[in-house]
Order: sequence, then structure tokens, then C-alpha cells
Amino acid sequence: MLHGSFSLGRDFTVPRAQVFRGFADPALRRRWFRLPGSSARAEHELDFRVGGGETARNVFVSGETEERLAYRSRFLDIVPDTRIVHVYEAEVDGRRRWISLVTVDLADEAAGSRLTWTEQYTWLVPTGDGSQDLDHLRGGTRLLLNGLTTVVDPDRYRVPRREPAPAAGRQGR
Repeated sequence: MLHGSFSLGRDFTVPRAQVFRGFADPALRRRWFRLPGSSARAEHELDFRVGGGETARNVFVSGETEERLAYRSRFLDIVPDTRIVHVYEAEVDGRRRWISLVTVDLADEAAGSRLTWTEQYTWLVPTGDGSQDLDHLRGGTRLLLNGLTTVVDPDRYRVPRREPAPAAGRQGR
């Protein structure tokens, strides 16, 4: 087994209530939370309340390799617009690979809000020394937070369109 933890932060230009809604609203959640693989085969259910949970399944295909992915969570603590604590387990081909405890903290910032994701993990079936697994977990979490950002704060990274320069030409007489 391999134990550890990591934290990731993300700034938003919207109020924390809007970020929280990205977790709580099933329609919004489905837009950013998904397991890798063909979306045509993806399944997702959300019961966002203390004692409720979330399940997701998908099939990931890479060349000749096909992996069946499953995710199951349970919400332990929810403070609207402030905190979400949940545990989850991740399976690959019916084998539980890791279990995590996640705390999502939301705070006000001058320009909007800040999310801090802290994850404490236990790898039950690490790959080699586990260093690739941790990179995979951190990278996957960053991708999820990128997805959350595009859903709840779509203008965050949008580059303003430049107006075309006036065409050079003849001036009126």
C-alpha cells in the first residue's frame, strides 16, 4: 500500500456559491465530472446530500486495451457554499485500486473565490513504486478542476476578441 496526500488550489472570478453549485447541481456536475473513455458508454448518478453519494462508470479503450472504470463516493459533510467532504473508491476492471478522503474548501477572494482540494489517498494496488499513480491522480484532479472552471466560470480564461484594424484605403474627398 501507498499513503499520501496533496492539495490543489483554483481561483475563480465568480462567487463561491456558483462554484458550489457546480458540485451540487446534477446537470452542471455531469458536464465536468466524468471518467475517461467514450461518453456514449458513460454512466453517472448523483445524490448530493450528507449520506448520499455518486457513482460513475465508463469503459476506456486505448488500442487493443479496454479498461472498465468505476467510481463510488459518499458525502460525509456538506456546508453550502463553504465545504464538501467525501470519500471515494476507484476501480479498474473490478479491482479496487485506491481509496481517498477529499475535502473541498471554498473561500471568498477579492476577485471572486478560491477552491482548495485536499486529498488523502491510500493506493491498495500501486503500479511499481507508486510514483506514476500519484502523478496520474494529481493530473486527473487538475483535469476535473479545469472542467469545473469551464462550467462555472467560462469567461475565466477567455481571451478578449480583438477588433480588426481599420482597412487602409482611400479617404473620401
